[in-house]
Amino acid sequence: MIVRIVQMHFTADKVEGFKQMFDEIKEGIRHQPGCTFLELYQGTDDPQTFFTYSYWNSTADLNNYRNSALFQEIWPKTKAMFDQKPIATSVEKIHSLS
Repeated sequence: MIVRIVQMHFTADKVEGFKQMFDEIKEGIRHQPGCTFLELYQGTDDPQTFFTYSYWNSTADLNNYRNSALFQEIWPKTKAMFDQKPIATSVEKIHSLS
């Protein structure tokens, strides 16, 4: 499983627009093959910072999403709202620590 975390920062005037857009697209992303989880969290110390957490069955599934028509449609809209370059981290989860 691949765990992907993306940290995004927006100017104050873009925050509501981003939240609305995310509400409109989240189900489409969640239904991408291989996506098993997707949530958005707003920063507690900085309400202009957001984090998406997503789980993907494999790197191939994540790459297929990033090459999908849906991603190609939403990426330019999201990118136009950023105040800073997003920070994306992907980690392969091999096993749990129980």
